[in-house]
Amino acid sequence: MLITNIKNDDAVSRTTVGAGYARGLLNLAVAKGANRAQLLARAGIRADDLEDQDNRIPMGNYVALMRSGQALAADPALALHYGEAMDLSELSVVGLIARASDNMTEALAQLNRYGRLVVEVEGIGFENRFQMRKDAEGLWLVDTRKNANEFPELTESTFARMICGSREFGDGSRPFVKAVRVTHPRPAHVDAYERVLRAPVTFDAHENSMLVDEVWQDFKVARASRYVFGIFSEHAERLLAELETARTVRGQVEAHAIPMLHTGELGVDVIAGKMGLSRQTLYRKLKAEGVTFEGLLDDLRHRMALHYLDGQKVSVNETAYLVGFSEPSAFSRAFKRWTGRSPRHRAAA
Repeated sequence: MLITNIKNDDAVSRTTVGAGYARGLLNLAVAKGANRAQLLARAGIRADDLEDQDNRIPMGNYVALMRSGQALAADPALALHYGEAMDLSELSVVGLIARASDNMTEALAQLNRYGRLVVEVEGIGFENRFQMRKDAEGLWLVDTRKNANEFPELTESTFARMICGSREFGDGSRPFVKAVRVTHPRPAHVDAYERVLRAPVTFDAHENSMLVDEVWQDFKVARASRYVFGIFSEHAERLLAELETARTVRGQVEAHAIPMLHTGELGVDVIAGKMGLSRQTLYRKLKAEGVTFEGLLDDLRHRMALHYLDGQKVSVNETAYLVGFSEPSAFSRAFKRWTGRSPRHRAAA
C-alpha cells in the first residue's frame, strides 16, 4: 500500500471512506489516463471492494488511491477535478438525500448528519463538521476537520464539490462562494484553483472555510419528493448505525459472537483470536468502552432472546439453544434475571 505524508497513522486506520466515493475517484483517474489495475494495486484495493457503494474502504487506501491517481494520471490537481466532476448522488445515498432536501440549509444539515457515510474524518464524531459563522466580512462555512494539512486533497475535493455543485441551484446571477481560505500551502497547480473554484483563495490560512453569499441558504433544491427523502434517510440511518457498530470494539465482538452464540463456547480467547488480539488487549479495549466481556455476552444473549421470542417463530426451548444455553432451566433462570418474568410468559404475550 502506498501512503505518503500521513503522520497520524492510528487516526487514519480508524477512519473509512464509502466505496462509491472511492470508485468515483478511481474512474476519474482512469479516464485521465491511469491504468486501472496498476492504480488498484498501488492503492491496495480490490475491484470487488468497490462494487457495493455502501461498502467501506480504509482511509489509508483512499489516500493511496488519490496520490497514485495523481501520479499515474499526471494530474496534480486530481482532487480539485474530482470535486468539480462528481455527482454525489451517483456515489452515495448522502447525495440522494441532499438532492431531496427542501433548500440548501437543509441539505447542509443532512450532510452534517450523514456525511460520515461518504468520508469519515479525524476529530469529528457526532458534532457538525461543517459550521456556519458570521463575522464582519460575512457568513463563513467552516470545515472543522482536524489535521487537514496531512491530506489537503480532501479539502480540495470537498470545497470543489460544494462550489461546483451549488451552481446547479439558484438563478446563476450570484456566486455561491465569494472567497476561500485553506490551511495548506500554495500548491504548484494554483491555476486549477482559479478555474474550478472561481473565487480568490488564501493559502496558509488559519482555517478551511468559504465566504458564502447569504442568499444561498434559501436556494431551492428538492429534486425528489419528501417520500423519497424519507426512504433515503431510513437507508442512511441503517448504514450510520452499522458504521458506529463497526467502529466500537463492543460492536466487533458482537459481530463475531452472534453466529457462534448457539455453540455456548464463546470464551474470550476464542473471540480475541478471531479479532487478532490477545486476551489482555481485548479486556483492556472493552474496559475503555465501559464494558466487560462477560457483561457484553450476557446482554447480547438477553437481546437475542427477546428478538427470537418476540418474533414468535421459535419455541422457548429453541430460543434457549440459539442463545447458547444447553439446559432450558438455565435459560429460564437467566431470563427471569433479565426481565423478572419467565420466557414462556414473554412468548405467550
